[in-house]
Amino acid sequence: MAPSLVSIMKRETVEVEESTPEPSPEVELATPEVVPQEPLQTNIFNHTKKQWMHSTTLKPTVIAKFNETTTDEPKPDLGEKATKITKEIAKEMGIPTWALVSILIGVAVIVLGICFCCIRRCFRKRRAKDGKKGMKGVDLKSVQLLGSSYKEKVQPDMDELTENAEEPEEEKPEVQKLGKLQYKLEYDFNQNSLSVTVIQAEELPALDMGGTSDPYVKVYLLPDKKKKFETKVHRKTLSPIFNETFVFKGVPYADAMNKTLVFAIFDFDRFSKHDQIGEVKLPLCTVDLAQTIEEWRELQSVEGEGGQENKLGDICFSLRYVPTAGKLTVVILEAKNLKKMDVGGLSDPYVKIALMQNGKRLKKKKTSIKKCTLNPYYNESFTFEVPFEQIQKVNLQVTVVDYDRIGTSEPIGKVVLGYNASGTELRHWSDMLASPRRPIAQWHTLKDPEDGEKKDKD
Repeated sequence: MAPSLVSIMKRETVEVEESTPEPSPEVELATPEVVPQEPLQTNIFNHTKKQWMHSTTLKPTVIAKFNETTTDEPKPDLGEKATKITKEIAKEMGIPTWALVSILIGVAVIVLGICFCCIRRCFRKRRAKDGKKGMKGVDLKSVQLLGSSYKEKVQPDMDELTENAEEPEEEKPEVQKLGKLQYKLEYDFNQNSLSVTVIQAEELPALDMGGTSDPYVKVYLLPDKKKKFETKVHRKTLSPIFNETFVFKGVPYADAMNKTLVFAIFDFDRFSKHDQIGEVKLPLCTVDLAQTIEEWRELQSVEGEGGQENKLGDICFSLRYVPTAGKLTVVILEAKNLKKMDVGGLSDPYVKIALMQNGKRLKKKKTSIKKCTLNPYYNESFTFEVPFEQIQKVNLQVTVVDYDRIGTSEPIGKVVLGYNASGTELRHWSDMLASPRRPIAQWHTLKDPEDGEKKDKD
C-alpha cells in the first residue's frame, strides 16, 4: 500500500529536525547584517499609517487628502506675505497700494539719511580728535635728533612748501572814482604872482537826490591858507565848465617852492553842510613854473573827516531881513565837529554875533554857553536894527568862542558875511537880500580868526 501524503510529510519533518544539530551554548551566534532602515519617526508614522488604513475602511477621497497632508509642504514665500499685508493696510487706509509703497520708501530714505549724517558726524569728530592727538605727539626736538633724512619726511623744506602753496588772492580795495579836474598855472617872475585858472571838471559823482550835483571849486595855498578863492556854483551838472582865473599876489618864487596848491571841489547845499567831493593837491616844487602848465588830474579822496576845510568845525545859522522895518534877524541853530580846546578833549562853546561897519563894532550879542561838547545846539534868535540904506555897508561877523572861567576865552573860528565877503558867505548874504522876509539857512565852515582876535575878554 502506498504511503499516504501525510505520513511522507511527517517523515521529512522528522529528518530535518534530526539533521539540524542544536547550537551549543558556548558558541556565539553570528551577527546578522545591518539593513539600513528608515528613521524611527518615519517608520513609526508609516507603520501607524498602514495599520490605520488596514483597520479602517475609508473612501478614496479621504485617503488622497491624508496623503496630501502627510507629504512635505513648502514654506510660504515672504514676498507674497509682505505684498498681501501691504494690500490689506492700503485697503484699510483707503489709498492705492502704490501710494502706500511710495510713502514707505520715502520714510525709509529719510531714516537712512539721518543715520548716515549721524555716522558721518561721529567719524568727523573722531578724525578731529585723532588729528589733535597726532599734532600733540610730534616732538620737533626728537625729530631733529633722528637725523636729516627722517626730518625731511616729517618736516619738508620751506622751498617745497612755497612752491606747492597756493598764493592767496589779495583783496584789492575798490578805488572810488571821484572825477578829474583840468587847470592851468602861470607864474609871473616880475610881479611875483601865481595865476591859477580852473578850467573844467568831468565825471563827478552825483551827491544830490536827482542824480546830479551843484559843484564849485575852492583854491588856496598851504600851509598858510590866508587867501582863498571860490568859483561860481554850477547847478545840476557832473561836468561843469568854470573858466575862472585867480591870482595869488606877493608869492616869491623861493616861497612858492615850499607851498602846495589845493583845488577842493564841493557840492553846494543850501540847507545843509556842503559835501566835499574830492581834492587835487599839487606841491609847487614838483612843477616847472617857468612855463605855462595845463593838465588834467584825478580827484583824490579827502584826508580825514572833512579834509583841510573841516579842522575848526562848521556852523549853521539863518538870516532874515525885513526892509520896511529895517530889522536883521539872525538865528544860531547849531555847530558840528568843533576843534578840541580843553584838556579833556572837549570845549565849552558859545557864539558871538557882531555887526561891523568900516572895521568898527556897532552892536554885539552872544548865545548861551554849552558845556563840554563839540556839537552844540542853540536855536537862539537875535535881532539887529539895520536901515535899508545901511544894509549894503555893514558886515556880520559870527564867531564861535571857547569859554574859559579862569583865563580868557579863545575863539575857535569865525564866519564873516556882508557886502565885501566872498564865496559861500557872499552867496548867503545875497540870497537873504534877494528873498526879503524869508529866513535863509545855510552851513558855513569856520575859518581861522584874525591875529587881533586871538583872545577875547568875556
